[in-house]
Amino acid sequence: MPEASALHAAIALAPILAVMFFLVVLRWPATRAMPVAYVMTAASALWLWDVSAVHVAAASIRGVIIAVSLLWIIFGAILLLQTLSESGAAAAIRAGFMDVSQDRRVQLIIVAWMFGAFIEGASGFGTPAAVAGPLLLALGFPALAAVMCTLIIQSTPVTFGAVGTPILVGMAESLNVPDVESALEGIGLPYADFIYQIGVFAAIPHAIVGTLIPLIICGMLTRFFGASRSFKEGLGIWKFAIFSGLAFTVPYLTVAIYLGPEFPTLLGALLGLAIVVQAARKGFLLSDVQPWDFPARESWHTSWMGTFSGAPVAQGVRMSLARAWMPYVLVAALLVITRLPALPFKAWLSGIQLTWTDILGTGMSQGIQPLYLPGTIFLVVCLVTALLHGMSGRQVRSAWSASARMLAGPAFALLFAVALVRVFIDSDANLWGLQSMPLELAEFAAAVAGQAWPFFAAMIGALGAFVAGSNTVSDLMFSHFQYGVADRIGVSHLVVLGLQALGGAAGNMITVHNVVAASATVGLVGREGLLIRRTIYPMLYYVVAAGLLGLLFSYGVFADRF
Repeated sequence: MPEASALHAAIALAPILAVMFFLVVLRWPATRAMPVAYVMTAASALWLWDVSAVHVAAASIRGVIIAVSLLWIIFGAILLLQTLSESGAAAAIRAGFMDVSQDRRVQLIIVAWMFGAFIEGASGFGTPAAVAGPLLLALGFPALAAVMCTLIIQSTPVTFGAVGTPILVGMAESLNVPDVESALEGIGLPYADFIYQIGVFAAIPHAIVGTLIPLIICGMLTRFFGASRSFKEGLGIWKFAIFSGLAFTVPYLTVAIYLGPEFPTLLGALLGLAIVVQAARKGFLLSDVQPWDFPARESWHTSWMGTFSGAPVAQGVRMSLARAWMPYVLVAALLVITRLPALPFKAWLSGIQLTWTDILGTGMSQGIQPLYLPGTIFLVVCLVTALLHGMSGRQVRSAWSASARMLAGPAFALLFAVALVRVFIDSDANLWGLQSMPLELAEFAAAVAGQAWPFFAAMIGALGAFVAGSNTVSDLMFSHFQYGVADRIGVSHLVVLGLQALGGAAGNMITVHNVVAASATVGLVGREGLLIRRTIYPMLYYVVAAGLLGLLFSYGVFADRF
């Protein structure tokens, strides 16, 4: 095997390029692209990386187990949407939003940016798209628009999602090693304070870059789904959009500085949601803006729509808003109380695990926490909703059968997508003594970048998220590597690690299994490549803007920070 790191990097890059080529260039549906890309990745691991067949098989089994967890979440999200549609709650919610504002851009900001961020803060792991996407569909948004926009907002909130998990688990576990602890001891900085400070240095560039995300999603909404196909119509709401961005990012940054990494997203979104809804009701910064809507449904392009229209079921008597919203209130409340470390429910539910240990004798293990998964919360809420909304047996059966049918295509794609990811990440067990493929790729990038590394640090975080589908896994994979690069080139460790955390969040916009999962919740299968082609632009904005800030912080504002 040649020792040239460039060759190792090229081999490691091949699976990523294959996925992008099949989905984005050839425009294959994920149900076709992911099995082929998996075979190519497995072959590369076997014959070019010299990973044993049993190790590839074990890594694939890990991927299948993880995919089952994701499918449980997806099924619960689809079932909640179908249940609300059958009960008439979706129609009431839609009418309620029309009372707040008939402008689809305002509705998008409230549901995707504010409510989606709150759900991310409570649960993480792709749940915002599973909740906000179907809600937008029920409001009358095209399925493609709902997925595109909810994917884009899975950026700023994600670093502090699931009550700070990417920082408290991803960063803290990766950096809990002797060389880091020794360096911290040398400057008298406690490890817990170091992790706290990483959260602050992630929140600072996030708050700057993320403030424009509401404006970006409005521009993309009108460009791709408006009658005039114009960015200008989206940018026409710029005052309200930037105000809505600040309504989240200002409290988000404040909480990160004063309270730590658990609650920036959760509290920032909760406060921002209250502010933005009241502002919209009063027409604040909207008095000179004409309400914007989609063209007539009959003129929509077929690519905009999924197998489920999302059209609410007509009811003779309109359900009250309080009753219609109660399922979402229950979802949010249950997600929060089962994720807060201070309450006992998290330990109780996460303590019940179904685990395959030492898979095929490789030492790898993977488990499922069935009661802790958001899918279980969705299911419980669906059962409560059937009683709360007085649904008939026929309505319940209709919701369940439709949800099961919608899951088939995404299930096939996800099983191969996540298996591919695990083979890629678990490729460190090889006879050549190489690191895993993503780490070899990152090492080569760092060697080429040199002193300019702060510009590229967020891109590596995004690469990790694209591959693994998780900010937390990206941080676990690359944080110690990023620390080492900062050490070698003599720049602030905190700045570079903050950029890693930011990039790991931004990469969620384009990660394949997030795209597949989000699409599945609105019945949109086969348009994954189209979604990635669109969401890659805001992702690039995010990491490039963060990279420029990284250079400014590393060699200017925060040059003297550890």
